[in-house]
Amino acid sequence: MDPFDAGAGGILRQPKAVWATAGASVVAFMGIGLVDPILPSIAKGLDASASQVSLLFTSYFLITAVAMLVTGFVSSRIGGRKTLLLGLAFVVVFAGLAGTSGTVGQLVGYRAGWGLGNALFVSTALAVIVGAAAGGSAAAILLYESALGLGMACGPLLGALLGDASWRYPFFGTAFLMAVGFLCITAFLKEQPKPARKTSLLDPVRALGHGGLASAAVSAFFYNYTFFTVLAFTPFVLNMTPYKSGAVFFAWGVLLAVFSVIVAPRMQARFGSLKVLGGSLVLLAADVLVLGYGDHTTAIVCTILSGAFIGVNNTVYTELALGVSDAPRPVASAGYNFVRWFAAAAAPYFAPKIEEWTDIHIPFVVAAVTAVLGAAVVVVRRRALTHEAEELEPRHATEDGVSAFAN
Repeated sequence: MDPFDAGAGGILRQPKAVWATAGASVVAFMGIGLVDPILPSIAKGLDASASQVSLLFTSYFLITAVAMLVTGFVSSRIGGRKTLLLGLAFVVVFAGLAGTSGTVGQLVGYRAGWGLGNALFVSTALAVIVGAAAGGSAAAILLYESALGLGMACGPLLGALLGDASWRYPFFGTAFLMAVGFLCITAFLKEQPKPARKTSLLDPVRALGHGGLASAAVSAFFYNYTFFTVLAFTPFVLNMTPYKSGAVFFAWGVLLAVFSVIVAPRMQARFGSLKVLGGSLVLLAADVLVLGYGDHTTAIVCTILSGAFIGVNNTVYTELALGVSDAPRPVASAGYNFVRWFAAAAAPYFAPKIEEWTDIHIPFVVAAVTAVLGAAVVVVRRRALTHEAEELEPRHATEDGVSAFAN
């Protein structure tokens, strides 16, 4: 069945509960790139350095990494609906407080609370959408992945539009939109059945004892350092107005969405997952190296182009990680993301520090090296990943409530 078919069970004929959760998902993913265009404005408004402001990403993803051990524990006990509402409540409160910050330290702390809420929400949203969807999971998964791509693309755009007046407004805007999402889910979403088996806090760590899953997580760790060097450090290098920076990262997000949802599955079917992943990582390394040493126009082009490689990598990594071991997919996802999100926390802090210690080019050299290291792990550990790569079925990774980017 065509998931775009407007008939029963198609993407356009879903219950209100599905649309409410998908709409909140768009806003949740917008929160990841929301601060990108306004990082220089925040630094100016709070009299802070680039490395201090980049802690907005570090605190957010550090909490997200640790929260991966908690989300399954929570949702398997209180249910998906309550977990979604708890996550949304955290985002509403801490995003609103972020807009009131008087120092960069306060803003970083509030952003950490926001990260906890977002982790609770995005780790549960797809499972809830699939459970509430009409006509099977295909249309629901496509709807969720579309929400992911739309959020990643529109986050920088919203940050630019609201941030042009004041860097505080994007935070207030996010709090308002998530409050609307909270009300919609409260009104339209019924509680989903709880899992038959409760997840313990240590289950994701135990899952990493599998060599293939550990290999995927380590490779993704190196890749994520490259990814978040682009996302968190490049706005300072481009040094553009919020509008122009927002437009650049909007184009970046569009490429990420298209290559994640449409291009990556086709490339996997033709060339195989490991070849696609290794090649994409090497191309990403070359891209960020040119970004670091090119002129301003070249840096803009390479920033946008990186979205294509990042979209491919996000999809392939997650599918590999979730199929390579015999652990339940939500548990494997939590363990895998527990490792890789630490790099997302490290890159925004170390990239500006490396610039302070050396020059503006070297952070991108380091990012290129980490992408190559990620490819090297795939090559060296290909036997541990080969069984999964040969039997990989498109989109199977998402059927247990895990998306290519968010989880």
